[in-house]
Amino acid sequence: MRVVLLVALTMVAFAANSVLNRMAMVGGGIGPSAFAAIRLLSGALALAAMVRVRGAPLPLTTRARRLGVPSLAVYMLGFSFAYLSLDAGIGALILFGAVQITMFAGAVLAGEPVPGRRWIGAAVAFAGLAWLLWPEGASAPPPVGAVLMAAAGIGWGLYSLNGRGAADPQAETAANFLLAAPVALILWALVPGTVALAPRGVGLAVLSGVVTSGLGYALWYAVLPRIAASAAAVAQLTVPLIAMAGGMVFLAEAPSLRFIGAAVLVLGGVGLSLVRRRRAS
Repeated sequence: MRVVLLVALTMVAFAANSVLNRMAMVGGGIGPSAFAAIRLLSGALALAAMVRVRGAPLPLTTRARRLGVPSLAVYMLGFSFAYLSLDAGIGALILFGAVQITMFAGAVLAGEPVPGRRWIGAAVAFAGLAWLLWPEGASAPPPVGAVLMAAAGIGWGLYSLNGRGAADPQAETAANFLLAAPVALILWALVPGTVALAPRGVGLAVLSGVVTSGLGYALWYAVLPRIAASAAAVAQLTVPLIAMAGGMVFLAEAPSLRFIGAAVLVLGGVGLSLVRRRRAS
């Protein structure tokens, strides 16, 4: 029961990133690049402190940084800029679908064996994502925001593929956060109209960086060894739904029928691809 509660808490933290970012973009008095920079810096400091308490080194110059840092920067910046126009739940669903499709494509390109049900599940999930992103109809998401969030999902998918098998995921994440922060800081300085800083926006960015990102990732890494990989993947199916609920409660966002239908297809397709066929006894 304790593990189940920890997993549930972690999924709430992941979904909260969407709600906090959207709240900051809607009257938070902060721009997307500033939010991303503060989130990265505060998350890096929190994670680095945890790593130092354990006496572990920060791997700042390893080869994993070559893909880890730029892919994390793409995720963080795309995520923040997308929430200028996307609702929390829609953004989380686009992100989640793009991440899963990217990781599926990575597995195929790496020559990993892919069962037939996984192909079917991926096709169903892709159809749901395509339906959601289709540019026609009153409930279609804003195209710029959708593209930015899809890019964020690809970035996070590549980041996840790059981090598979990391000896110390917490230290690796701390190093990536620390080195990706200057990218967001430079964009913050260069992009006009994104330099506003209000206490509420800064507070939301720090909360996202330290609690729902830094502590959330640390908790996830602590729980992962205690659950099956398939269970971990299935648990993440709840993130878009929790984000949608958070958007309804804190931002008065109402999900459209199109979003609900797309969510059923995306989450159902991913769930189908994770089901293991039972062996005949």
